[in-house]
Amino acid sequence: MRSGPIALRAAGAALALVLAPAGGTAVAHDGVQAGVTPAAAAPGADVDVRVQGCKGTTGAAKSPAFVADAELTGRDGGTHALFGGATVRTGLQEGTYQVSVTCDGHDHPDVGTLTVRHHQEPTHRPAPVAPVRAGGGGTAAFAAPAAPGVAQTASGDGLGTPYTLLGLGMAGVAAVAVAFRSSRRRRTE
Repeated sequence: MRSGPIALRAAGAALALVLAPAGGTAVAHDGVQAGVTPAAAAPGADVDVRVQGCKGTTGAAKSPAFVADAELTGRDGGTHALFGGATVRTGLQEGTYQVSVTCDGHDHPDVGTLTVRHHQEPTHRPAPVAPVRAGGGGTAAFAAPAAPGVAQTASGDGLGTPYTLLGLGMAGVAAVAVAFRSSRRRRTE
């Protein structure tokens, strides 16, 4: 058994679950859910559609907000999602539009939503207030000697606890995979 590829798949699945967007998802009575990313989009924008709960490998997502149906594809089985893309119609009124899904030979009405907004709020990102030192992966300032009388401190703008825990979890999975592979190698010698 190859533990390296299994560990990579497990780490990738954990990363996808942590980073998956929660906005724009509704739960249907039969377990089919559709999520649209971004959950709010302007007319003419492209959106991604993710559908959980279909047992087949194909389907379609429909909405009055879409120019055309989003063709969905994915892996077989109810635990794997189907994915597709769509374009938001131009000339739509602002508001919330329902998303319906057809898969497994059944229609699943109103299992997701898309909010249409004409003016999207700009994403505010912190602007640098001083020249940024390149290289070193963010540690360049600590590798270089500090100017006399200037203390070096770490920035509080790191990724935060969820990403730290995810990184530690992935490192743990990798360590277990290496240990497992090493122990198998020792047994065969």
